[in-house]
Amino acid sequence: MLEVAILLQLGLGDYVEAGVVAFLLVFNAAIGFFQENRAQATLDALKSRLALLASVQRDGKWATVPAASLVPGDLVKLSLGSVVAADVRLTDGSILLDQSMLTGESLPIEAGVGTETYAGALVRRGEAVAQVTATGARTKFGRTAELVRSAKVESSEQKAILRVVRNLALFNGAVTVLLTIYALLLPMPRGDIIPLILVAILASIPVALPSMFTLAAAVGARALARRGILPTSLSAVDEAGGIDVLCSDKTGTLTRNELAVMSVRAMPGFDDAHVLALAALASSDGGQDPVDVAIRAAAARQPVGDGPKLVKFLPFDPAGKRAEATVRQADGAVVRVAKGAFAVVQGLSQPAPTASTIVNELQAKGFRVLAVASGPPTRMQLAGLIALSDPPREDSAALIAELGSLGVRTVMVTGDAEITAKVVAGAIGISGPVWAKTPLPEDIQAEKFSIFAGVLPEDKYRLVKALQKSGNVVGMCGDGANDAPALRQAQMGIAVFTATDVAKSAAGMVLTEPGLGGIVGAVKEGRATFQRILTYTLRSIVHKIVQVLFLAAGLIITGQAILTPMLMVLMMITGDFLSMSSSTDNVRPSPSPSVWRIGNLTVAGVILGLFDLAFCMGCFATGKFVLGLDTETSRTLTVVTLVFSGQAVFYVARERLHLWSSRPGRWLVVSSVVDLSLVSALALNGILMAPLPVAILAGVLGAAIVLAFVLDAVKVVLFRRLRIA
Repeated sequence: MLEVAILLQLGLGDYVEAGVVAFLLVFNAAIGFFQENRAQATLDALKSRLALLASVQRDGKWATVPAASLVPGDLVKLSLGSVVAADVRLTDGSILLDQSMLTGESLPIEAGVGTETYAGALVRRGEAVAQVTATGARTKFGRTAELVRSAKVESSEQKAILRVVRNLALFNGAVTVLLTIYALLLPMPRGDIIPLILVAILASIPVALPSMFTLAAAVGARALARRGILPTSLSAVDEAGGIDVLCSDKTGTLTRNELAVMSVRAMPGFDDAHVLALAALASSDGGQDPVDVAIRAAAARQPVGDGPKLVKFLPFDPAGKRAEATVRQADGAVVRVAKGAFAVVQGLSQPAPTASTIVNELQAKGFRVLAVASGPPTRMQLAGLIALSDPPREDSAALIAELGSLGVRTVMVTGDAEITAKVVAGAIGISGPVWAKTPLPEDIQAEKFSIFAGVLPEDKYRLVKALQKSGNVVGMCGDGANDAPALRQAQMGIAVFTATDVAKSAAGMVLTEPGLGGIVGAVKEGRATFQRILTYTLRSIVHKIVQVLFLAAGLIITGQAILTPMLMVLMMITGDFLSMSSSTDNVRPSPSPSVWRIGNLTVAGVILGLFDLAFCMGCFATGKFVLGLDTETSRTLTVVTLVFSGQAVFYVARERLHLWSSRPGRWLVVSSVVDLSLVSALALNGILMAPLPVAILAGVLGAAIVLAFVLDAVKVVLFRRLRIA
């Protein structure tokens, strides 16, 4: 519509006006341009996490080659600290694999012959030979990258702008057509009809609406940055106010992503501190095994004065499923210590009748249980049991409770086993049915489940899409590359403080400080941003409807256009753009998720617009028929009336309750003063328009103040019935 207006102005020779409208068009387009094309950064980050080199057997010899040159069937060597370069199946040896980046499993797995693992997994211990089964885009990692590339969701902002402009175009377009037909029937000179059509088109367009969305989001983003939340996409700020479901990864998001000793059960004759001391001696010092790191950390917190001293250490043996140590006790006796799987350690020690019951109890809580035995090699005794787990973050439960009070339901999504997921969910306040099958079907009724366990990256992505298909506005919170597709697909993707570069580049928001409190802050700031945009949108609907109807009514009354293209462009600049100051207004976030009810908003705008139209017509008729103003002065009166009534509508629209219920923002007041002062000065001095007596100017201002209170009374009733909050 703006492009049509530019062509009409060029045809009329109005080059200055055409230049102004062209600037407004480019301004909107430029702001949007800089918010696009972010997917490539995520793909680059994904590639950086893949192994660059691989040790492969070629012609009977081991050689180091670029990972990109691997093909299915190659034999590769996996050793401590290396990154798996392709999807592989182990053919020899055993290793401890950390697959959390792709699967989200909180615990590394023991992998032996026949185990399949994926590109991007990290070898924490041991050495093995594996056969390549898939490379490049055919690996699970490659499919993750493809999902990131293709993930896209139309934002609520885009939908809202489209529907508002569509409604205004349909309504005002119909009025413009009728207005043109009437002008042709008058008959009106053809030279006057084209400017009339041009004014009607300009009057119909909420030209600054896209810019207002962007500016309001930028203001919200700055406020979030002060709270330690970095928005990487401005649309995510607005979307944060509308989310009603938060899908959260478990490992590293709701939990700390580090193994910790959760419980120690000492057997008779031992205490917790001595059990940990013995286990620490049978743990590697400075290695990458997270189990050993957790046990040594727990033992350091409970030191024993007469603890045994290490004589010899035998590292973990995957075949025997245990680590051993020879230690010297305080009394000088040399004993053997074993730490490992319960079934193995129990077989090395004297019977302990209650141990099996305790193990079952701990495993039912989702813990990984290790046994510790000590004593002479032929008469070892079970010293105790150690339960380990990835514990919930201290703030997870409070976060979920507060989100619930704001109308946001939290869903746990994890690659961990069902029992582990249920235990952690129960500890942080998530309850409900569990889905534990993969892959997720396309027709899954996702809203019926609260916990999704054992899922892969494509499942998280499908879950987000399924929830969106059901009409939900979805937030996704995660920290790993396995979360990247879902983070990008969600309306609001959130990467936590400890997230990988992949997750951060895919997300719309990044928490720059530890903890999850930023999520609640993002939701509240998003709702505040929504309220500011809602104010501008309602004001635009009312003002654009009134302008076109007023133009039509003026044509019927006078047989002439009551506005010129120059005056219309002037009002667009002073009105549409100065009113973007509402992006900094003082607002109250709503207690429930923000919802765009464009239909209800349009109804409210039309009804308020009819009251405003009656006011404008009253002012114009008074000037024309009572005061006897000529055509040019009547046009000045039209401009003044529209500007003053527009300010009345602005202050009525900014508050969901009565207009005096809150104090307007400083910049909003400043913009109003500038708008009123500028138009008044132009009108009084006859600049760009015919001069208007000060008495008439003051009379219109006083009447506009009365209009504000009338519109406010109507608005309160309308908003209550149309559920605009």
